[in-house]
Amino acid sequence: MWRDIWFLATRTMLMTFRKRSALILYFGLPIVGILGSVLLYGSSGPTELRVGVVNEDSGQQIAEDTVGFVKNLDHVSLVNVSRSELKEQLAASKLDSGLIIDSGFSESVLSGSPDHIAIESVKGAQVTAYMKSMLHGYIENVSAMGKIAGGDADKFGKLYDQYRSSTFKLTSESVNDTSVTKEMSYQSIGFLLMFMLNSASSLAELMLKHRENRTYYRILSSPINAKTYVLANIVVNAIVMVAQIVIALFFMRVVFRLDPGVPIGEMLGILAIFAVVSISLSLVIIAFSKSSGMAGALQNLVIIPTCLLSGCFFPLSIMPETLRRVSDFLPQSWVLQSIEKLQAGETFGSIWFHLSILLAFAVVFFLIATYKFGRNNDTRNFV
Repeated sequence: MWRDIWFLATRTMLMTFRKRSALILYFGLPIVGILGSVLLYGSSGPTELRVGVVNEDSGQQIAEDTVGFVKNLDHVSLVNVSRSELKEQLAASKLDSGLIIDSGFSESVLSGSPDHIAIESVKGAQVTAYMKSMLHGYIENVSAMGKIAGGDADKFGKLYDQYRSSTFKLTSESVNDTSVTKEMSYQSIGFLLMFMLNSASSLAELMLKHRENRTYYRILSSPINAKTYVLANIVVNAIVMVAQIVIALFFMRVVFRLDPGVPIGEMLGILAIFAVVSISLSLVIIAFSKSSGMAGALQNLVIIPTCLLSGCFFPLSIMPETLRRVSDFLPQSWVLQSIEKLQAGETFGSIWFHLSILLAFAVVFFLIATYKFGRNNDTRNFV
């Protein structure tokens, strides 16, 4: 029996992959998905914030130091402009934000009630939040000295000079930001899941095509039975799925140098379990199809929407709560959740529940396919 299975499996793979288009379909598209993720997230990173400064309290030490503080912030570039120039350049998107210091700002800080300062932007809080939070902390520190001084300029001057000449220094050290790399890896795996499902369905669809061109009946005229024929197709599917996973992980880790934050062995184990789910789901599609055309329609009806709802194309966190609940009933979502937990530092053993759910999906799909094959009395049955 196993010799017959291996014979059919090798013949099917030789017939399938003798065309270059099949190699591109099964192994090229996952690589394209990784490349797409790299291009999508690779350009993201810290950008410089262009800030126009209108200082109408010039000549005052506090106002000058406030401008200097903003200038020393990371990823911020300042340019001195007038009020009219600021409005024009904000409207033309030549500047991202504007800092307006009115006359009397220094006196308000000295009195302990900072005022006469504003931040303008046409791009909203996403642009001004960083500068506003840093500037708020600085002005609060200086105004606190004004409250302590109680309006005494000499006392405030001494406190302020001590503050400016403080021996306390803050040292910083840059570290690699792995968040973007993890997002690229996460999205690459999402695309890979979709391609694995498509590949499994396409390979299972060969059984319907063999039935339509009468190849199936010629095979059954030999000592090979229907069960051996179906098992051979499952073996082909499993071999192709494993090859897809290995090639995709190789390109992700070695060629594109993406560190998913998950050991390759653990990633391989999760995707191998999903490969079993993909094969079982492909059998369900075939069991409910009477032709290759119908199987293709069911494939498009099942795979694309479920991948969309599972977060394969974009992070699940941006979806409404209702759709996130729907994703709990989809196997792709459990794979992506497992990867997220491992990226967050959890151990492989801690995701046993997620892996159990994936195995449960596979068992249920296999049982549905077996039941449907057994209930179908059509002479074109496989089993």
